[in-house]
Amino acid sequence: MKKEKSCGAVVYRETGEQIEILLIRHKNGGHWAFPKGHVEKKETEEDTALREIREETGLEVLLDTGFRRAVTYSPKPNVKKDVVYFAARFQSGSPEAQPEEVMDIVWASPDKALQLVTYQNDVETLEAFLDYEKN
Repeated sequence: MKKEKSCGAVVYRETGEQIEILLIRHKNGGHWAFPKGHVEKKETEEDTALREIREETGLEVLLDTGFRRAVTYSPKPNVKKDVVYFAARFQSGSPEAQPEEVMDIVWASPDKALQLVTYQNDVETLEAFLDYEKN
């Protein structure tokens, strides 16, 4: 079995009393999810998450490793993929979709984001982040 590892983050920004969640629509499959990508060579999980967010969205964020959620699934036969998500607070930049990988980028309320994300493991990751963010 082939093993793959990706890292990313639930990116959020504060808008007054509320928060908004950044979601991207991936070209590969058209699903809504969080920015993430494969770990390269000697990168740490944190380095990968920051690089992928920058590449896919053009945004600078502050990573919060106090939130760390790992998800494992099989994207195709004989492949096991681990994805590690952190929380990431928006710092600067304006969302710009990486044309090779991203079709669209939106900021959404937590309720809207829960409706938009395509896969159940992303719903569960977002719910875990929202619980973490409340506390």
